[in-house]
Amino acid sequence: MSARMTEMRRIYLLRHAKSSWGDAGLADFDRPLNSRGRKAARLMARHLAEAGLRPAEILCSAAKRTQETLALIEPLLEGVPASIEEGLYLASRHDLMARLRKLDDHLDSVMVIGHNPGIGKLADSLCDGHGEQGAVTLLKTKYPTCTLAVLDSPIKHWAELQAGTCRLSAFVRPKDLGGDDDE
Repeated sequence: MSARMTEMRRIYLLRHAKSSWGDAGLADFDRPLNSRGRKAARLMARHLAEAGLRPAEILCSAAKRTQETLALIEPLLEGVPASIEEGLYLASRHDLMARLRKLDDHLDSVMVIGHNPGIGKLADSLCDGHGEQGAVTLLKTKYPTCTLAVLDSPIKHWAELQAGTCRLSAFVRPKDLGGDDDE
């Protein structure tokens, strides 16, 4: 999808890849990806490219693990503008929804790289059970690290986004791409 005026919006919600807990002295904000996380992010990058899933813009939490996830997928999304936002770190579903409602209407799609529980609760709220049933069931069960939810909405303006206005089109876990089952 490109950056143009449209009456269909697509939201890609990507939970950061698996991070390391190896250094007890590190603040949560500063935790890097572990090797499984890096592998999962590369698998997800390849999936995005092969499936033609290309957001018009990427919004990424400022935490180290989300920025490292972005760095691993960005090369296969060449040219997609990305912004690092402090307010997305551990943002609640309400905070995430408020941020999406402020998007410029010339954008028809956006990817948010963030954290649970906010990302998972936002996805669940936006689709409210509507969508591909297998995907909805997986979403309600668990939102593993480096998992991507793809939501479509017929809204004309981002400001109209609210609970139940989207359909869950896909829920892709690293495990579905040949990676490890993750939490």
